[in-house]
Amino acid sequence: MAHRTDGTGKRGLILDFAGVLTASPTDIHRAWCVSEGLAAGAWRSALNDHPEGRRLYTALEIGETGQAEWNQRTAALLGKHVDPVNLMGRAWAAVPVARRMVALARAARAAGHRLALLSNSFGLDPFNPYEHVGVWDLFDVHVVSELVGLAKPDPAIYQLTLERIGVPAERCDFVDDHAVNLPPAAELGITTVHATDEDAAVAELEALLGVTATPVA
Repeated sequence: MAHRTDGTGKRGLILDFAGVLTASPTDIHRAWCVSEGLAAGAWRSALNDHPEGRRLYTALEIGETGQAEWNQRTAALLGKHVDPVNLMGRAWAAVPVARRMVALARAARAAGHRLALLSNSFGLDPFNPYEHVGVWDLFDVHVVSELVGLAKPDPAIYQLTLERIGVPAERCDFVDDHAVNLPPAAELGITTVHATDEDAAVAELEALLGVTATPVA
């Protein structure tokens, strides 16, 4: 249940990236696969279902493999005809920013709340997804799995985020589109929001933070 901030102290807002600060990438990735001459579900299958693809993506998340190397090796899994150059960037280029969620983040920061990005990375170079959609500068704190060597749902990454944001867990709100990433935060006393619908998640955060999200035209 959302409880409106009582004005006695500012809150910490912790936001996931993909699927929270962006629209769901699923349909975009399916369309991209078709444009590359692949089956519509090839991207998801290579990253989640193929044993080597899953291993490579896990290594990318925690910085054991760089994005350029990941591009080369994952392109080979997708198909011999798939160009590895900027593979991640090409697949993600058309995924749009979540405008209402970004507006909520701007309103929260303007109201004095502390903001942290808590994201499982999919690489920063040559394609930086955070800069691509223009959200990096929204945050006071950046906890990106590639940079810290930890990934959600490891409890240690939530503890690290609390240390960096400098707000007690009971005054923090965490938003993620993957349900599996929420329980470790809740166990620390953080209020969690499962973002399955942008409008609903924004409305819940407006109540928690006492702000109104007004997207810039």
